[in-house]
Amino acid sequence: MPLLQFLICIWHIFVYAATPFRQMATTMRLLRTTQDPAVNLQTARVFYRRAARAIVLSGEDILLLYTQKYRDYSLPGGGIDDGESLEDGLIRELQEETGALDIQVLAPFGRYEEFRPWYREGANVVHMESFCYVCRIDTALGERGLGETRLEAHEIKNGMRPEWLNIHQAIAHNEDIQRNHPHKGQSIERETFLLKQIVLEIL
Repeated sequence: MPLLQFLICIWHIFVYAATPFRQMATTMRLLRTTQDPAVNLQTARVFYRRAARAIVLSGEDILLLYTQKYRDYSLPGGGIDDGESLEDGLIRELQEETGALDIQVLAPFGRYEEFRPWYREGANVVHMESFCYVCRIDTALGERGLGETRLEAHEIKNGMRPEWLNIHQAIAHNEDIQRNHPHKGQSIERETFLLKQIVLEIL
């Protein structure tokens, strides 16, 4: 890890040192809140979902998921199971989606909040909070720190795969998809924002 990335991680750790990781859900700084234009919170039946997402850097390369169906790049991570801590869920998702080896959760980065249409669990709106953490994996192991994935059936069907990519290339790619492809995925706005925020604060 380059010196600047290391120093920023140390700074995040220092800022949050007085708060145990398991209590940080309520204290992690809010990066942004978005609301889909189709959402009316006054009449919404809201389902709340927590997710954890990993920021894994190697120089200007970042570990991402490419989804062929939507043609976009996203941070690895996903929903937290009942009774599971954010950190445990983060490590589980990172292992399942990328096969990451020797994962270390270094520091919290920030929280992204969104309200968007959702047609499950008897709800029509999902209130999702994504808790993002800076992590490290051992890139000397496996294939640049990656082993076997354990993707779910729908992820395989959608053509999801882990990929190391220059972060600036990932941003440019996602922005092109946002501008030029009408059938883009719902998460691309969040993911592109987070990638830009990582460039501003860590690189």
